[in-house]
Amino acid sequence: MKNIPILLACSGELGCIVLQYCYKKETIIAVLTDKKSLAIIDFCEKHKLAYFAGNARNNACFNFVQNYRNSILLSVNYLFLFDIQILDLFEYKFNIHGSLLPKYRGRTPHIWAIINNEKQAGITIHNIVLECDAGDILFQKKVPIKYSDTGGSVLKKYFYWYPKVIGQFLQLFREGELSSPQKQNERLMTYFGKRTPEDGKINWNWQRERIYNWVRALTPPYPGAFCYLKDNKVIIRKIVFSHAGFSHYTLNGTVVSVQNNAFTVKTPNGCIDVTDYTVEDNIPLTQGIILDQTYV
Repeated sequence: MKNIPILLACSGELGCIVLQYCYKKETIIAVLTDKKSLAIIDFCEKHKLAYFAGNARNNACFNFVQNYRNSILLSVNYLFLFDIQILDLFEYKFNIHGSLLPKYRGRTPHIWAIINNEKQAGITIHNIVLECDAGDILFQKKVPIKYSDTGGSVLKKYFYWYPKVIGQFLQLFREGELSSPQKQNERLMTYFGKRTPEDGKINWNWQRERIYNWVRALTPPYPGAFCYLKDNKVIIRKIVFSHAGFSHYTLNGTVVSVQNNAFTVKTPNGCIDVTDYTVEDNIPLTQGIILDQTYV
C-alpha cells in the first residue's frame, strides 16, 4: 500500500512524543491538538506544520480537516471525540488507546489499572467509531505493571512503547499484513471516566492495599493522593506497610506515631507509614490526631 500521509490528532506530552517520532519516520501532513498542548503547538510552528488547536466537537475543525481527507486520521491521547461528519471523510481512521481493550475504556486508563491492582496495562490500536474506544481492534501490546510501578513510571513505559507500536502497526498496515479486525466483546467492557485533582482524596476506611495503589497511581506527574489535617491539605506521594500494632477500636485515619520524616496511620487491616508528603502551611502532625476529622 502506498505511503498515505498522516493527519495526527494528539494532546499532551505523550502526544508530543508521538508527533516527534512520526515527523521523523512518517509523512505528517497536519496536526489537530488542544490549546493547552503548547509543546505540540510550538513543534508545529517550528516545523511549519499546519495545525488546528481547539475543541474539535460540533465539527469545529471540519473545514480544516476536509483538506486532508485523503490522509490516515491517527489519534493519540487526543482530548476530543470526532463527529460523524468528520469520521466520514476518512477511509482509514485509527486511535491508540492505553489499555487492553475492551477493558478500561475512557480517560487515563493506566491510572485506573494501577488503582485496581492490575498486573498489566497495554496499548490498543483500533478503528475509530462514534462511541469512545469501541472500534474493532487491529493491534495490541501488553505492558506489565510491577507492584512498585507508579502512574508516572507506567507513563514512561508508554513514552517508550507508543512510537514503537505505532511504527510496527503502520508498517504492517502498509504491507497489508495486519490480522483481521477483532470486534470488542461488549460483555467484557469496562469504562472509567475522567479524573480531576479532587478525585484523589483517600478514604481511611479502605484497606491499606487499596490506599497503597491509590497513592502510587497518583504520584507526580499526577496531582497526588491527599487527605486533610484539620483544614490543611496533606499531599501523600509514597507509603509503605508498617508492622506497628494497633487497636481495632482506634478510628481509621488516626496518626498513631510521628517520626522525623514520616508518620504512621491506622487503617482497617494494618498501619501504613507515610514517607513522602507535604502538609499545607507546614502544619505539624501530632500523635493521636485523626486525619479528615472535622474540628471546631
